[in-house]
Amino acid sequence: MKKINWKRLIIIILITFIVGSFFSLFTMNNMDAFKELEKPINVPGFLFPIVWSILYLLMSISCYIITTKNNPNKNKALVIYAIQLVINSIWSLIFFGFEAYLFAFIWLLLLLISIIWMIIEFYKIDKKAALLQIPYLLWVIFAGYLNLGIYLLNR
Repeated sequence: MKKINWKRLIIIILITFIVGSFFSLFTMNNMDAFKELEKPINVPGFLFPIVWSILYLLMSISCYIITTKNNPNKNKALVIYAIQLVINSIWSLIFFGFEAYLFAFIWLLLLLISIIWMIIEFYKIDKKAALLQIPYLLWVIFAGYLNLGIYLLNR
């Protein structure tokens, strides 16, 4: 078994958490407005940071695995990882900051496409790295359901 490069792993975890949650930090004051919205299903608010923390950790481990591989597609896969992470972060700004629920749903579809693209590229390099992204994909599909439901119930 290959030795873990802890410095690299920690840097990837930090980058993932910082980029992934960047715009959330600026939109937390809009949580009161979110609480007042009609929702297709009520998910306890405390659950979101727990789930996202687990997902960011899994995403980071997956990305770390890709960085350890000698594969000509590695850089492409890492760029796709970075792109989807930025798309993810901007969604919070659109949804919570601008309260543009329909545009946020469309943006979420872009995120879904980028996640699927990332999983495909990761799979070509390392199957485990790709599979670690599946919970993220499923959560974003669920988030899409919530996002669309919020748009439809609150227009």
